[in-house]
Amino acid sequence: MTETTDAGAGTATTTAARAHARSQAGAVVDCMPLLPPPPGTLWSETVAGGGYTHLALPAGAHVTLTDRDGDACAHLLLYVTGRPWERLSAADTVKVQWNAYLGTGSQLLSDQGRVLATVTADTSGRHDALAGTSTAARNTARYGDGSPQGPFPAGRELLLLAAAKHGLGPRDLPAAVSLFHGIAVDGDGALHSTGSAGPGTAVTLRLEQAVTLLLANTAHPLDPRPAYRCTPLEVLAVPGEVTGPGDPHWDATPERHRAHLNTAALGVR
Repeated sequence: MTETTDAGAGTATTTAARAHARSQAGAVVDCMPLLPPPPGTLWSETVAGGGYTHLALPAGAHVTLTDRDGDACAHLLLYVTGRPWERLSAADTVKVQWNAYLGTGSQLLSDQGRVLATVTADTSGRHDALAGTSTAARNTARYGDGSPQGPFPAGRELLLLAAAKHGLGPRDLPAAVSLFHGIAVDGDGALHSTGSAGPGTAVTLRLEQAVTLLLANTAHPLDPRPAYRCTPLEVLAVPGEVTGPGDPHWDATPERHRAHLNTAALGVR
């Protein structure tokens, strides 16, 4: 059967397919990157529910993630650009700061005690540094198909696709942190979902090193709702200055101060 476009033009031949593809130049849809990025920005993209994105960004950049419609869930991994063996450690992020809950002022720490990013603003307050992201096996069991190309894609498999764009593989994926879907710890240690804070909430990360950022926008693995729900995630990155001594985030706690000293001592920001 000959595939046709909405305009009725066939794409069954190479010539017709090329003409159809070229006719899409300049088309704008709801979920896509803006290329080139708008003036004064490094990156501007809306990531569909069930989608992923990735980009290497310089130290000092500010990345703002916005839960546009109230059901985004940003599963986030960070790697030091050029040194991908140094990467986000959710365990150290929680342990070093004596706090399982992310919010304004929280550092996202590497597995070597250095700061990858600082949360400089947060209007959501619903995040998770404990449960990690979803897997294809779990999503298939819950929803029917957790493959990246299926209707219910899982975070791990989408992050693997993003990682491959930077020469990384399965052994390079640590546990992700998740933004815009909260998790609370009960008195007996069990985790339960606290859901979303609603549409329009945002989180801004200041990158403290040159970082490669991977994002999967998929339903949280502990979302109790029977249906797979995930709405678009807006991503905007703008350039900024690398911080130094005297910045209030450096001295907020002794642990954060030491993490910043560890980062500055590396001398490769």
